[in-house]
Amino acid sequence: MRGIKRNLESKAKTLLDLFPAVIILGARQTGKTTLAQRLKPNWTYIDLEKPSDYERISQDPEFFFKQYPSQVIIDEAQHYPIIFKILRGVIDNDRSLTGRFIITGSSSPELLKQTSESLAGRVALLELGTLKSNEYYEQPLSSFYSLFKSTLCVEAINDILPSISPLASHDIQLPWIKGGYPEPVLKSNETFYNHWMAAYQDTYINRDIAALFPRLNRVAYRRFIMLLCKLSGNILNKRDLARTVEIGEKSISEYLTIATGTFLWRSLPSYEGNIIKSIVKMPKGHIQDTGLMHYFLKISTFEDLYESVFIGDSFEAFVVEELIKGLQATDVSNWEPYYYRTRDGAEIDLILEGPFGCLPIEIKFGVQTHLKQLSALKRFIDELNLPFGIVINQAERPQWLTPKIIQIPIGWI
Repeated sequence: MRGIKRNLESKAKTLLDLFPAVIILGARQTGKTTLAQRLKPNWTYIDLEKPSDYERISQDPEFFFKQYPSQVIIDEAQHYPIIFKILRGVIDNDRSLTGRFIITGSSSPELLKQTSESLAGRVALLELGTLKSNEYYEQPLSSFYSLFKSTLCVEAINDILPSISPLASHDIQLPWIKGGYPEPVLKSNETFYNHWMAAYQDTYINRDIAALFPRLNRVAYRRFIMLLCKLSGNILNKRDLARTVEIGEKSISEYLTIATGTFLWRSLPSYEGNIIKSIVKMPKGHIQDTGLMHYFLKISTFEDLYESVFIGDSFEAFVVEELIKGLQATDVSNWEPYYYRTRDGAEIDLILEGPFGCLPIEIKFGVQTHLKQLSALKRFIDELNLPFGIVINQAERPQWLTPKIIQIPIGWI
């Protein structure tokens, strides 16, 4: 597992050269510790889940940082949030010194709160997801993502496509069905995979969530997560969710915040920019790792998946995460993912907006996509006068379907 180079590694090195500290956020077991130790294998390593390390810092944090004023990796920092206030003083003693600390955490709400209050301007934030497909096969990140380094245009995408070395469609199937948690996927042992997923599910609910939110009704929260798996890729109606889980709408909002904050669920806001039509503003999102989603839904084989009513939503979630992971590995900043749906039913699965412009993306499970399936995408492109939009599916090769809509196979991203 230490031998796999993550897409974020180069970006993390750059940020360490620019900032005193880098915080790596992400779900449990996505490889945050491995990445940190690959970046700086000789630094002092502190694991705040380890009682002796926790006591070592918490007993006298100021003394600890006098002994170790730099070159320290602090793992699972959410267990000792006071450390952020201490680090502010340590960093401010010499603001010009960069590359001093790497901090990891598995819960974003508390970490981000502490960061914004204590370390604003002093740290860079990175989100590390589960393995992207190219990482699983130890291939470089697709040059597709160089598209976002400048303003989007048809000429740029035509120039980029010949330089891409795509993964084959059958290569995509394994990371799609099994997800990307490094340890169970890379061992390639079905029995181990199932035991690991069962332990992960139990640990997430009964240890991590219980520790972070001790008053939470874990039975209700487990029901809520199961329901989210079934609704992955769909717009959520909180009233219906509350009725099904048998809790109040306020609790549903809290549960959704927890699921998002612990990187189980990806919430996509509704796109509203330059739109005059009536827009659906209810939350939409998906389970971030399709392997975990499939495990919760008892989908273990390709046959199970292909026969499942969830196959389209599962493929959409997988593609959206592949795109987000790819963009997160670039130097592009200040971008956001959205979904789009009008009250008359026009829908676009993903919209990426940033300094590069606005890119609408439709995701289709099949090999062929017919133009009649793309009417909403075509209208959106025309109404906003965009250079082009993209359809991602399982075709064999890229192809312009219209002068402004290009089909790109999943293996190319």
